[in-house]
Amino acid sequence: MSRSGPLRTRRSVAAIAAATTLAGLGFAASAPPAFAGPVAGSPWVVSVGDSAISGEAGRWAGNTNGSSSTVDALGSTAYYDNASNTAELIPGCHRSKSAEIYLGGGVSGTNLACSGARTGTAPYASGSDFKPGLDFYDDGAGHQGQALLLQQFAATHNVQAVTVMIGANNFNFASILQTCVQDFLLSPSWWPNYCYDDSSVSKNFTSTNVAAQTTAIATAVGNTHRAMANAGYTDADYTIVVQTYWDPIPYGSQFRYSQSGYTRQSVGGCGLWNKDANWANDSALPTINAAVRNGAAQSGVANVKILDIAGLLTGHRLCENTVGLLEEVGLSSWTQSGAADRTEWISQIRTVSTITPPYQLQEDSHTNYWGQLAMRNCLRQSFNGGAVRPGSCTATAGGGLNALGEPNVTLN
Repeated sequence: MSRSGPLRTRRSVAAIAAATTLAGLGFAASAPPAFAGPVAGSPWVVSVGDSAISGEAGRWAGNTNGSSSTVDALGSTAYYDNASNTAELIPGCHRSKSAEIYLGGGVSGTNLACSGARTGTAPYASGSDFKPGLDFYDDGAGHQGQALLLQQFAATHNVQAVTVMIGANNFNFASILQTCVQDFLLSPSWWPNYCYDDSSVSKNFTSTNVAAQTTAIATAVGNTHRAMANAGYTDADYTIVVQTYWDPIPYGSQFRYSQSGYTRQSVGGCGLWNKDANWANDSALPTINAAVRNGAAQSGVANVKILDIAGLLTGHRLCENTVGLLEEVGLSSWTQSGAADRTEWISQIRTVSTITPPYQLQEDSHTNYWGQLAMRNCLRQSFNGGAVRPGSCTATAGGGLNALGEPNVTLN
């Protein structure tokens, strides 16, 4: 496939991207002093949770309906995380190289999160589609829960922070979006079939289910704490950073495509009725994030701090009228200057019937390369050299990239 853009520009941006990757994996010129804790050595941070933090869709830097090569930031090895960089340790976890946990600056990161994970492993424990939950599951055949993996890792590494993002799959958020797209495509604008009141959707947000999932999240946070205690850590040795979920789609009035006709999905990959988009922003996502916050509080774990990233993507959400597809904003490659400011930080929603390689269905509606790096910038500010601070992250007015090639964000 052909590549566009000046060769010098491509090489310079590629160099920045390579430097960012190396820094993210811990190859920094100078390291901060090691912190006190049960294990000696330089500091580590660990991520546990689901696709929102594993790095799902982190291969793609923006969206296009042209050649995928123009937005392919990491290539076919984007999700490889074994020692030889030849495969995934757990197929389908999609722990991308652009994932937020690779802070750099002398702080090393390891990614235990897995796309598709829920708070608990069962009943997703066996077979080819193993999804480890945030528990101590161990079948004796190499399938282990994330809490157990964390415990084993922390026992031999100086872990200073564990960042947690879990709960959205308990509410079936990905399948809810797919239902919304199907309802959009299968009903006319003069008689829309909304998804928010479909029984398959609304059942996820009953008071009974919200309470149950809040308790499940509390258990997951408690398991994180227990894993660290089992590894010999006291609360003073590290911090658990519980993250809320980002908002993938704008309000109905902020879409750049009309809800009449099919261009909202066929061009933008964001086929939702305005009313459903408003419901997602005003009800669904706030309910899930409230369950995350309340679950963290309900866990009773003292060394938890909340990192709110619900508004981090505002201005760069899928089909938002402030950004566009690569070709819509006059760019021919993700490597061109200003690409991060002018394009989306969420991957398009592709249906089962339209998905084509190298794109994968599970990448739908997840933060892409730019979104992952924005999350990384936010987490680094929250980690704060080990003196972890809570807060709310938003994209910095004026945009631009920092010295590591990450979108500028502000932690308040």
